[in-house]
Amino acid sequence: MKEWQWQEEDWENTILDFAHLQGEINYKQAQESLQNLLLNIDLKEEEKQGLETDIEHLSQMLQKLEDSVIQIAAFGMVGRGKSSVLNALVGQEIFITGPLHGVTREQEQTNWHLTKENIGESQQKVQRLIKAIENVQIQLIDTPGIDEIDGETREILAHQIATQVDLILFVIAGDITRVEYNALCQLREVGKPMLLVFNKIDQYPDADRTEIYSTIRDVRVRELLSPDEIVMVAASPLIITSVKDKQGKISISRQRGKPQIQDLQVKILQILHQEGKSLVALNAMLFTGEINEKLVQQKFICRETQAEKIIQKTVMTKATAIAFNPVTALDLFTGAIIDVAMILTLSHLYGISMTQQSAVKLLQKIAMSLGGITASDILVTFGLSSLKGLFGLATPVSGGLSIAPYLSVAITQGAIAGVSTYAIGQVTKVYLANGASWGENGPSAVVENIINSLDETSILNRIKWELKAKLKNPNILP
Repeated sequence: MKEWQWQEEDWENTILDFAHLQGEINYKQAQESLQNLLLNIDLKEEEKQGLETDIEHLSQMLQKLEDSVIQIAAFGMVGRGKSSVLNALVGQEIFITGPLHGVTREQEQTNWHLTKENIGESQQKVQRLIKAIENVQIQLIDTPGIDEIDGETREILAHQIATQVDLILFVIAGDITRVEYNALCQLREVGKPMLLVFNKIDQYPDADRTEIYSTIRDVRVRELLSPDEIVMVAASPLIITSVKDKQGKISISRQRGKPQIQDLQVKILQILHQEGKSLVALNAMLFTGEINEKLVQQKFICRETQAEKIIQKTVMTKATAIAFNPVTALDLFTGAIIDVAMILTLSHLYGISMTQQSAVKLLQKIAMSLGGITASDILVTFGLSSLKGLFGLATPVSGGLSIAPYLSVAITQGAIAGVSTYAIGQVTKVYLANGASWGENGPSAVVENIINSLDETSILNRIKWELKAKLKNPNILP
């Protein structure tokens, strides 16, 4: 019997040692990933606006990993005994408690130093669990009551705290209310380990307590939590005794008894030992992933907006230059120079290193992929350039009568050139936003998707309207 028991314990220790080793590996990987993210935040100063707090949270998370800190936060409605539960865990009156509605107004925290004395258990297994996490700092965090603030603010605050901590204690003191259930669902969506703490069990007769527990376990939270994640405690039990004085008069005495918190202490200890560093590593990566997604989204929006401004400006620059250039041979050459300049400007915006020669090659590849649009652009540009040149030469001879058809042809030619540049700009933007990559399907697929999404008529009309507005300035005319 003893030999069998020894083999079982030896096998259990081997599994725990393997889990501990895997946890160390996960922890190191999370630390390195977070370090790399902070060192390589690819955001310009103007793109960081509004994200300063998120970036600071990343730094705090890295510091938390470097200091081997595990954070446990308690949530619950006012009067359920959140602060009392945390005080019972620590073994001291650290967190404020009292009869006032909502004593805890903001987040509070303290360190929890685990010893066999404050755990209240002398079992050898518990002592081994404590020793296994002796180098880990544990922080207990108290939060305001979930019914103290409005629903939207509560949800934001709960999400903010829950995404940063490693274990959630949700404290109730009886059957679950609708507010508690909704809050529990919101916290569960964060994806963190959670314990449902049924506090104040001393206030219920055994039969009532058992019935409430069964209802919670089998009905209320059956879809959210397993029975193993529900713990019953009496953080600050009230002991009522009757006292008879000398005259024989009986009075009632109420005193606080010793906290019945051992089951929760051991449950937390088991979670930290079995999953401790892996748990922190996972939570750190989940939190980092969420912040990184916001950083990427911010970068995408800012650069998308700036890229559109660059493209629009280039479209009008090219349309104006070609429309008012009277020399036929220079039209296409001028347009190509402007397109290359746009590509180089966009590459700088997206942080992609590109030479003028590389920009020319990219323009050629895009032009070939544009196919019919570019071919028709070239033919129309040549044709309109020749026609525009004839009208331009005829203007002095005709006494200015040919100026109207000249301007009409110039505007049309400039607008068509602008549409091609708009398409080239959109294709370049997608290429650079993907890290100078065409993706799996190559440039033709990218170009086809963009061309299908363009409203050429609308773009053409807008360019024509802006060109006509420029014509009101006599200094622009050739």
